[in-house]
Amino acid sequence: MRKIHLGDVCKRGSSNIALKDLDGNDGCYPIYGASGFIKNIDFYHQEREYIAVVKDGAGIGRTMLLPAKSSVIGTLQYLIPNSDSEISTRYLYYAITAMNLSKYFSGATIPHIYFKDYQKELVKVPDLVEQDRIAGIFEKIDATIALRKEQQVELDKLVRSRFIEMFGDSVNNPLGLPTVLLSDVSDIVSGITKGRKTNGAELFEVPYMAVSNVKAGYIDWSTVKTIRATKDEIEQYCLQPLDVLMTEGGDPDKLGRGAIISAPPENCIHQNHIFRVRVNRNRLLPQYLEEYLQHQKAKQYFLGCAKQTTGIASINMKQLRVMPVLLPEIKLQNQFAAFVQATDKSKYLSHLCIDICCMTANKYRQERMLCQTLNF
Repeated sequence: MRKIHLGDVCKRGSSNIALKDLDGNDGCYPIYGASGFIKNIDFYHQEREYIAVVKDGAGIGRTMLLPAKSSVIGTLQYLIPNSDSEISTRYLYYAITAMNLSKYFSGATIPHIYFKDYQKELVKVPDLVEQDRIAGIFEKIDATIALRKEQQVELDKLVRSRFIEMFGDSVNNPLGLPTVLLSDVSDIVSGITKGRKTNGAELFEVPYMAVSNVKAGYIDWSTVKTIRATKDEIEQYCLQPLDVLMTEGGDPDKLGRGAIISAPPENCIHQNHIFRVRVNRNRLLPQYLEEYLQHQKAKQYFLGCAKQTTGIASINMKQLRVMPVLLPEIKLQNQFAAFVQATDKSKYLSHLCIDICCMTANKYRQERMLCQTLNF
């Protein structure tokens, strides 16, 4: 089996299309950005299937296999197999995804990755029949993951519909639900500050929740970092099951997102850009609050009072404490919580299936060694 430098089996292309160039341009050819599909436009750049790599900014290093007759914006670059390379685009895509491209990132403020830096990565090139067989296995794994993710989206929609069915539209409040301040029904604290002075106190390494861990309606466990904290700090910031974590800032459309942490690791704390909301469960249930935060009344409140600079919005403790919350009877909240818990069981099984698929893909990738990462 041959081993060939990546730069010898494919060529790089670039795009100068900006998002603003797409305004008013509509058609039937897809164009993609760092997060995936953007819209359909009236032109395309690539005649055949190709690979795109996010070269700077958010999502840097992400690799996508994109269809023929499509384009990408300028934050991505094209990678197209040479016609004489005897390597399929599908196989090359999975070989590149196996590479550790992060070691080639450069730039402090806005990270970049350049093809000239990683073009010497070695790619194993079996015969075309074997390439198709290997790519086919990865495609089946990807299809299973995509199906499970779609199931999770549908379950989230089901919960949202149930919320509106039980409590009405949060903006119009057709049921005339009473309004309370969040601080009236919960205890709210900010978290630990990195780089603070500890005055020589004994430190213990513990896990902590960062902004990247808190999504809209769920906790992302893919990366859990640790921090050294004093005993008093651990006691002060230690998370308990069913605490609701909320973000201080981020993209305006994600402002104030929150999620329940059902089973925090032992001595897990949270950073200062995360608010911990511990509700009074005699009056407000965390399952209700988690879903309430994703509806328009909460979103409009945060956008109305947030401080915004260069596309980033943030809220402070004072603003969060006086956030208005529609408060149904606890009996109704319990019914909704029971419904959420039932759907969570299905979501858990989907998450489990995705995890198994990812582990299977990683094991198969390691066994086949599609690429050989260079050591410098």
